[in-house]
This record gives sequence, structure tokens and C-alpha cells, in this order.
Amino acid sequence: QVQLVESGGGLVQAGGSLRLACVASGFTFKVYTMGWFRQAPGKEREFVATIARNSGSISYADSVKGRFTISRDNAENTLYLQMNNVKPEDTAVHWCAASKTFQAEIESYMYWGQGTQVTVSS
Repeated sequence: QVQLVESGGGLVQAGGSLRLACVASGFTFKVYTMGWFRQAPGKEREFVATIARNSGSISYADSVKGRFTISRDNAENTLYLQMNNVKPEDTAVHWCAASKTFQAEIESYMYWGQGTQVTVSS
């Protein structure tokens, strides 16, 4: 019954913004660390950002620091990624995922969504 559903992806020009959302169900969202990951064509899935269960700890990949903001609304079981000043290299499928502990490693995340495509044009 666990489900993570991403939305908000699409086509955007370089320098523009997108806001991704991930709605969770089937588990106790508020006690899980949540993260965003992405995979570009021909490359491995990589860490983007993660946020602890009560937003006390946040971590970003160096490539997105200063441009992206991760946040969560535990009352609505929803995770967000605000993407500002996007670059063509941000083009990728983006996934949200859940972990029992605060970690950046992909292997620690047990639940995954279906992904949403972000395409940045130049």
C-alpha cells in the first residue's frame, strides 16, 4: 500500500523555475527522512537533496546548492523541491524516496516513487 507520487515536472527554459511535489501514503510519513534523486540519460541515479523527518537537518548535492530548496509538509504527507535558476544539466527524471534514517546514500531509501521528467532547454 506504500505509494509515492511525484508531480510538477515539465519543460522549462534555462534560468527558470519548477516546483516538484511528492505525495506519500501507506506509511507514517512524518517519521521518515525524505529525499530527491535524479537520473540523466546515460548516467546513474544521483542524490539531489534530503530532509530529516521534522526538517531539522537538510543536505544538498553541491551541484544544486543555492538553487534548489527541499521542504516538507508533514500534515499533508507531501515533499517538495523548489528548483530555481535551472540549467540544462538539470535535465533528468526526478524521484522522491523515503528512508528510516537521515542519509544521502541511495541504498538507504526503501520506498520510491515513479519519477517525473524535468527538461531544461537552452
